[in-house]
Amino acid sequence: MNVLVTGGAGYIGSHTAKVLAQCGSQPVTLDNLSFGHEWAVRWGPLEKGDLADPVFVRGVIRKHKIEAVIHFAAFTYVGESVSDPRKYFQNNLVCTLNLLHAMLDCGVKTIVFSSTCATYGVPVQVPIAESHPQRPINPYGDAKYFVERVLHWYGCAYGLRWAALRYFNAAGADPDGLIGEDHTPETHLIPLAIFAAQGKRSHVELYGTDYPTPDGTAVRDYIHVLDLADAHVRVLRFLLDGQNSLALNLGTGTGHSVREIVAAVERVGKKKVPLRETGRRPGDAPALVADARQAYAVLGWKARYTELDAIVGDAWRWHSKH
Repeated sequence: MNVLVTGGAGYIGSHTAKVLAQCGSQPVTLDNLSFGHEWAVRWGPLEKGDLADPVFVRGVIRKHKIEAVIHFAAFTYVGESVSDPRKYFQNNLVCTLNLLHAMLDCGVKTIVFSSTCATYGVPVQVPIAESHPQRPINPYGDAKYFVERVLHWYGCAYGLRWAALRYFNAAGADPDGLIGEDHTPETHLIPLAIFAAQGKRSHVELYGTDYPTPDGTAVRDYIHVLDLADAHVRVLRFLLDGQNSLALNLGTGTGHSVREIVAAVERVGKKKVPLRETGRRPGDAPALVADARQAYAVLGWKARYTELDAIVGDAWRWHSKH
C-alpha cells in the first residue's frame, strides 16, 4: 500500500515512515523541507513541494497511486501562533483543506490527522480524556481543532474515513540512531536541556515557576516518538479495515514537570543543566496529561517507552552523535 506522509521529512513523520516501511507499506513523503530534512527520508520517495499548491498535491497522489494519507505537515510553535495567527491559519488550516480536496478529487478517502492536546485548552480535569471539552487557548490549537471539525463534516458528506490523534509531548529518538529530533529553531525542552548540558547553549529557560503544580513548573506528558509512530500505523490499519472514524489521545498517562525533565537529563548525561527562571509563555497550560485508555481499548495500543530516563537516553545518544 502506498501511503502519502505529509511532513514526512520532519521529526514524527520520518519515524512514522520507518514504521510504515517495516510493516510492508510504501511511504511517499511530501515535504517542502522548510523544517524537515532530506536525510530523514530513508524509506521511500520524496516529493519536494508544498500543500499550498493543490495541482502539485493532486499530481503526487495520482503519480504514486496513493491509497491513504498520514498528515503531519504543520507549523507547531505555540508562542509564534499567538504572535502571528495569520501564518498558522494559512498553513495549518488552508493547506490542510487543499490536501483534503485533492484527496477527494483523486478518490482517496482515508486520512490520519496529526492533532494535538492543545485542542483541549486549559484542562478542567487531569488526566484528559477524549470527552474533555475542546476549548483551545492559542491559534495553533484552534487551527487543529477546526480541522477536526472539518474531518467530521467531510466524513458525513463525502464518506471520508479519518482519525485525529491528539498527542501530547513527542520526545526521544529512533533507538537505532538513524533519525532523531532536529528543529530550527529548537523549542522542545528535552533537546534544549541536552544542549545546555553538553555546552551547546548557555542555559535553559524555565518559562514560569509559579504554576499550580508540585514544583511550580509546567507539567507535560512525554511520549516516545516511536510509540507515536506505532499508533499512526495501527489506526491507519483500523480505518482501512472499515472501522468508524474517531479521535484518540496518545500519551503515557504520566506527567513530568520541567524540573523533573531537567533532573532526568542530568542523570542520563551526568552533567549539570544551567537554568534561568523567567515568566510564563502566553498560551501555555499548567498541566497536560493524557488519559489514553481509549487507544488501548480500540487499537490495543499503549506506550511501550514509559521510563523517562529511557526516553531521555535515546535523545541524548542522538544529539551526542549529530
